[in-house]
Amino acid sequence: MCGIAGFVNLDGRPASPVLLKKITDVIAHRGPDGEGQYVESNVGLGHRRLAIIDLSPAGNQPMSTPDGRYIVTYNGEIYNFVQLRADLQSKGYRFRSRTDTEVLLYAYDAWRERCVERFNGMFAFVIWDKKNGELFVARDRYGIKPLYYTFQSNTFVFASEQKAILAHPDIKKDFDLEGLLEYFTFQNFFTDKTLLKRIKLFPAGCHATLKQYEGAENLTFRQYWDFAFEEPEEDASEPEYIEELDRLFVQAVNRQLVSDVDVGSYLSGGMDSGSITAIAAKQLPFIKTFTCGFDLHSASGIELSFDEREKAEYMSYLFKTEHYEMVLKAGDMERVLPKLAWHLEEPRVGQSYPNYYAAQLAGKFVRVVLSGAGGDELLAGYPWRYYRAVGCKDFDDYIDKYYSFWQRLIPGELVGDIFKPIWGGIKHVSTKDIFRRVFKEPGKLTSPEEYVNHSLYFEAKTFLHGLLVIEDKISMAHGLETRVPFLDNDLVDFILRIPARFKLNKLSEVVRIDENEPGRKAEKYFRKTNDGKLIMRKAMRRHVPDDITGAIKQGFSAPDASWFKGDSIDYVRRVVNDDRAMIYDYMDKRTVKAMVSDHIEGRQNRRLFIWSLLNFEEYLHLLHNNYEEHLNS
Repeated sequence: MCGIAGFVNLDGRPASPVLLKKITDVIAHRGPDGEGQYVESNVGLGHRRLAIIDLSPAGNQPMSTPDGRYIVTYNGEIYNFVQLRADLQSKGYRFRSRTDTEVLLYAYDAWRERCVERFNGMFAFVIWDKKNGELFVARDRYGIKPLYYTFQSNTFVFASEQKAILAHPDIKKDFDLEGLLEYFTFQNFFTDKTLLKRIKLFPAGCHATLKQYEGAENLTFRQYWDFAFEEPEEDASEPEYIEELDRLFVQAVNRQLVSDVDVGSYLSGGMDSGSITAIAAKQLPFIKTFTCGFDLHSASGIELSFDEREKAEYMSYLFKTEHYEMVLKAGDMERVLPKLAWHLEEPRVGQSYPNYYAAQLAGKFVRVVLSGAGGDELLAGYPWRYYRAVGCKDFDDYIDKYYSFWQRLIPGELVGDIFKPIWGGIKHVSTKDIFRRVFKEPGKLTSPEEYVNHSLYFEAKTFLHGLLVIEDKISMAHGLETRVPFLDNDLVDFILRIPARFKLNKLSEVVRIDENEPGRKAEKYFRKTNDGKLIMRKAMRRHVPDDITGAIKQGFSAPDASWFKGDSIDYVRRVVNDDRAMIYDYMDKRTVKAMVSDHIEGRQNRRLFIWSLLNFEEYLHLLHNNYEEHLNS
């Protein structure tokens, strides 16, 4: 796990070693164990190393093949590298290290672009082919490891984080108004946009090749993998699915324990992290586990259940882990937001400051931590979302209903009002079209199962991807590698083929229930949709207690709805009521203040909107004050 950065001067100008070191050093937090630079002609590749496998200098990067033809800078882990190494040795390759980096490099030499189809892991890497004058760029199936890029001033620049790109003197920080609208519609980015107009996020499951002296129009992306949730033509019995799911899940966790440094695990109190910990603890006695809880003295309503420390402590007792906890209070968000915003670089899905603190805690004790990310998105952990779509008439009806649900921050009727200062520059943008373009050609949707599978596809491509980008940033902020066993290739390939009826309750019954009807029908709807991950619950009963596998879904979220109108109300008002706040360069003051008042006075829960406002204000200060200088101040 590392940080990569580099550039190609497409007009042939010599690459500057001083500049390459400068942009690589900006992401030094990602790799505190070493650095390396490769410069030749108009090409520069930089690397910061977090040593996980083969801690010796033999693992340093950029790494080249013995003949010097291929040079790689790589971030990630290939969990099946031992098997690939054996395959390559049978072809005559000889290895100088025990690293997966060398395996990746020789795999490209042996199989060229098809090598990515053999990798089971998480990665973003760039390989320079000195002989052909080509740069090969690739990112893992799911987008676990981020990679940003831009073409400006006849230069192609790439990096694990945007701030390294911005350290290049030729890169401009032009703000992307369309990206801002996209974010404040979905609290996420569904396209490759960022909040900077010409900096893009390299798409997951893709690779591309760039010629040494050619421009942006010649960077051709090829998608080598995509999610495909499908109903099998001939399926097996439920017990057979349970048995295979358990086998592959145990295999996935054990695969991801390979490391030459200590491995720990998050233990939130839920089924996913609990199951991972239970399996890992059999291989790693007294594994270190980490939980963040919340002070609930000022919480109310549903948020009174947000602290899961008691369940986590119980599982720590069962699995005999070395357990560490911390408790977050309302003021912790305000305290950490400047530092968090610097590492996140721009707002993305969810309220991520509790995750930042969890990573900070884990990073004090281990270099690698296991996370339960991906389990909900793959195995239907959010049933109340999918059931809204199962009774649709056709794909257009589905888009209308699901698009409306995913407008997470601003009601559609208020978009023009809230963005009044910039409306002329964004009114042409159709966020519904952005939403629709997430989906592949839908074909004919005829059953509730097909609609559910479409929803699972959507969430894996958008919601999960956003969570993965955040998880990378906040873990690497603390020199910590996060691994996600649910995103093991063999496990994912199997889950995609599990029938929807084994993940969710009886879909046909839910279709007949109108969630909007008052009285007992509404109660019946929410009772029927209080399920999800049914087959996972049954499989994991072998590893965790029944009261954990049978528990209602609980996300990792602070009681911010309560705090924003209680303990943190002065902080919220200080930002929102400041007429000089930078958010008001883009947003209408009166509309913003009215929406915040709705939350404070209890008329509407606007916690996600308020969090996004606070995060966006902090981001604008970073951008205005020069990202690079602020980071090192």
